[in-house]
Amino acid sequence: MTTTLPLLPGSPPADDDLPAGAREHLTTTPFGLYVHVPFCATRCGYCDFNTYTSDELGPGANRAEYAGTAIAELSRAARVLGPDLPTVSTVFVGGGTPTLLPAEDLAAVLAAVRELFPVASDVEVTTEANPESVTPASLATLRAAGFTRLSLGMQSAAEHVLAVLDRRHTPGRAAQAAREAAAAGFEHVNLDLIYGTPGETDADWAASLDAVLAAPVDHVSAYALIVEDGTRLARRISRGELPMPDDDVLADRYVQADTTLRGAGFDWYEVSNWSRGDAARCRHNELYWANANWWGIGPGGHSHVGGVRWWNVKHPAAHAGRLAAGESPVADREVLDEADRTLETVMLGLRLRDGLPLTALSDAGRLRAADAVARGLLDPAAHDAGRAVLTDRGRLLADAVVRDLTD
Repeated sequence: MTTTLPLLPGSPPADDDLPAGAREHLTTTPFGLYVHVPFCATRCGYCDFNTYTSDELGPGANRAEYAGTAIAELSRAARVLGPDLPTVSTVFVGGGTPTLLPAEDLAAVLAAVRELFPVASDVEVTTEANPESVTPASLATLRAAGFTRLSLGMQSAAEHVLAVLDRRHTPGRAAQAAREAAAAGFEHVNLDLIYGTPGETDADWAASLDAVLAAPVDHVSAYALIVEDGTRLARRISRGELPMPDDDVLADRYVQADTTLRGAGFDWYEVSNWSRGDAARCRHNELYWANANWWGIGPGGHSHVGGVRWWNVKHPAAHAGRLAAGESPVADREVLDEADRTLETVMLGLRLRDGLPLTALSDAGRLRAADAVARGLLDPAAHDAGRAVLTDRGRLLADAVVRDLTD
C-alpha cells in the first residue's frame, strides 16, 4: 500500500527529502519535465482541470510574473535532484492554455531548463495551445526557442459542437493553426479531438476527422467526452438541457475514428492516440505510461521519481507565495510500494499497442487474461507469445479489461 511520508508539524512538506532509494537509478531512468500553465481566457464547460480565468485568480497570481515563478521552481528541482542530475529527454508545457503567456516567456522557461539541467540532443519539447492563442509570429518565436512539437485543442470541426463545449475558436481555425505551425518549422503537430458531445451527429464527427486529415499533422488524440462532476456541462445535463453522452454512440465514434485514421496512414499506439510512425509518438506521454521519472512544475503539478510521488498546492497564488518565501510548493506526497507499482504498470501497459508481459499479472490476473482471450478482448497470438495485448474490440472496453485483470 502507499505510504505517506511524515511531515514536520506546522510546516509545508519539503521536496528535498527524497529517500536514498529514489535516487538509485536517477541518471539512468528516462526523465521529463512538465510545466503547468494554469491560465485560460474562459473556462470550457466540460473542463475540470486546475485552471483559472483572470476573474478567478485574485491577488498574488500574476500571469505576467508566471515565467519567473516557473523558473524558480525549476531551480529548486535542480537543487533537490542534484548533484548528479538526470538528463531531460522531454519537456511538456501544458495547461490551461500555455500560449496565453507571451511566446518570449515560454522561451525563457525553456532556456532556464537548458541552463539548469543536462538536456538530450534530441529532446522533445511540446507546448499545448488553443488555436486562437497562436499566430505565425508567436509560433516562429517558439520554434526558434527550441520547441519541437505543438498540440492544438481542436475538439471538433462543427460550430454547434464547439458551442456546447464552450470553445472559442471557429471551426477552421485549428487546421489553419496547424498549417502555421508546419510553416514555422515544427517537427510534429498534434490535434486533439473530443467525441460524443451532446448534439454531435455522425456527419459532424466525420467532418472533424476529414478536417484533421486535411491538416499537416502527424499525431491525433481522440477522447470520449467525460462529464465531470462540478462542471457547467454536468449542471446542464442534470437540469435536462442536454442529454448524457450515450455509450453506444461513443463506441461507434471510436470505431469510426480508428477506421478513418488507420486508412490514412495513422496507427494507434495507445488507446486514445494515433501517429504517423514511431517518430511522431508523444515521447513525453510514453514516459508517463512507462512509469519513468518526471517533475511537475506549477500549481497542482504532479511528480514521480523512483517510486515517490508528490503534488503541489493547487492555487497559483499559494504556489507562487511559497516559492517566493523559499518554501516548497508541495502539498503532499506518498511512497509507492511494490503492489502499487505493479498495479500501475498493468493499468498503463494494457492501454498500449504492445501490451504487457503476462508475467506482470497476478495468478488470478493470468487466469482472467485467458478468459479475455476467449471473449475476444485480448489477442490470442500475443497471448500465446506471453503478452496481454488488446484486440480492436478490447480497446472499446479497455477500462473494463484493466479492472478485470487487476486484483
